[in-house]
Amino acid sequence: MGIVWTIIVGFIAGIVAKFIMPGPNEPSGFVLTTILGIIGAFVATYLGQSLGWYAPGQGAGLIGAIVGAIVVLLVWGMVSGRNRAV
Repeated sequence: MGIVWTIIVGFIAGIVAKFIMPGPNEPSGFVLTTILGIIGAFVATYLGQSLGWYAPGQGAGLIGAIVGAIVVLLVWGMVSGRNRAV
């Protein structure tokens, strides 16, 4: 159930992160935004478990997933911005 919960929270976090951080280099598609949110939730879960904030098997909460999604969106913006300038 932990992975399913992380996917659900990541879906919501991706949508919220897109509203918090709009920009020209951000993904414009709904599907890509939610996928990046899910990736952000997994990143937040992994980092939280590595740092001892979450117990093994415990997923990131909504706020942690939103922060993870914002970080992933920032990286995406830098990478996609670099590709467009070439």
